[in-house]
Amino acid sequence: MRTVDRMIYLDNAATTRVKPEVLEAMRPYFEEQYGNPAGAYTFAGRINAEVENARKTVAGLIGAKPGEIYFTAGGSESDNWAIKGIAYALEKKGRHIITSKIEHHAVLKTCEYLEKHGWEVTYLDVDRNGFVDPAALENAIRPDTVLVSVMFANNEIGTLQPVAELGRVAHARGVLFHTDAVQAYGHVAIDVDEMNVDLLSVSGHKINAPKGVGFLYVRSGVRIDPLIHGGAQEKGKRAGTTNVPGIIGLAKASELARDTLDERAAYEKELRDHLIARIESEIPYAVLNGDREKRLPNNVNFSFRFIEGESLLILLDQAGVCGSSGSACTSGSLDPSHVLLAIGLPHEIAHGSLRLTLSEENTLEETDYAVDSLKRIVERLRGMSPLYEDFIKKQGAKS
Repeated sequence: MRTVDRMIYLDNAATTRVKPEVLEAMRPYFEEQYGNPAGAYTFAGRINAEVENARKTVAGLIGAKPGEIYFTAGGSESDNWAIKGIAYALEKKGRHIITSKIEHHAVLKTCEYLEKHGWEVTYLDVDRNGFVDPAALENAIRPDTVLVSVMFANNEIGTLQPVAELGRVAHARGVLFHTDAVQAYGHVAIDVDEMNVDLLSVSGHKINAPKGVGFLYVRSGVRIDPLIHGGAQEKGKRAGTTNVPGIIGLAKASELARDTLDERAAYEKELRDHLIARIESEIPYAVLNGDREKRLPNNVNFSFRFIEGESLLILLDQAGVCGSSGSACTSGSLDPSHVLLAIGLPHEIAHGSLRLTLSEENTLEETDYAVDSLKRIVERLRGMSPLYEDFIKKQGAKS
């Protein structure tokens, strides 16, 4: 139970609030402009035109053509569709897929599904900062490889992958390249042509659009099987009545993200670096996870030795601070993060992780309050840890 009245929201990688401008842009499509854009009458045609304008808007953020954008229900669907759709479309060419060990579960579970149905999957290792080595990717590609899927930015530790280089390696061997850009879209610059991307997944609720809407970019000429069968929506590739309000909201949020990207990223980076500096200087035995420079501007991820992450989150919540121990999709699990294990952290340290993710709405005062609270909580929890007590005694004996 929260013991203070204030709430400081530092879990923007999990989801973001819908901005007022986005809600206002959506409102007419719940009320006056409620028609189904697939209708043959003028009322429907006007709404369909707005959906196509939205398609142009989101395409512009990644340097794509509007016809290469397919609206979906979000990142998980887009990841599933990209991987299964290519796997089934190209299964006569080969049944081998390559991904990394730190992908979102929407990718990992999809790959596991395909493994049960006759596909082979290679899971690439990453280094201590979470990077995939392009040379390792090149060595893993086989004649029967049909797809490489490596995320743009990691949802837990914020590491930005060398996407352009990884895509170049895949293309040099005639293999398609997919990237899960759910955490990157609207936060860092993306150009699918310059970055050698063939398929790209996006979810709207990470950039102040509503939950339940996203898109999959599919490069022109790439063959992909539908994931959802039924009507002829999305050029026959993705059935289901068009989510008009969601799509309009996604487009408006994309416009806002585009227009403020540089200023917002600089501000969030300033807060991020302030958080990191204070934690490193004021809380002993805290380890920053992810690359110090090549990371999302709003991501902070630390592991605290001799701390159990669940207790840390509960006490932070009581202090009015919302954070997480990793992906929002697995935050209810008691297992340590697969990402932190993949970068080489032992189980006992991986269990003591904390992810704080900022937005432009956070303030310096809020970050200071969060660190002050974190210091007290870590000290309290370590004071109850016999392992920490033994460690300190041993350290004292050495000195």
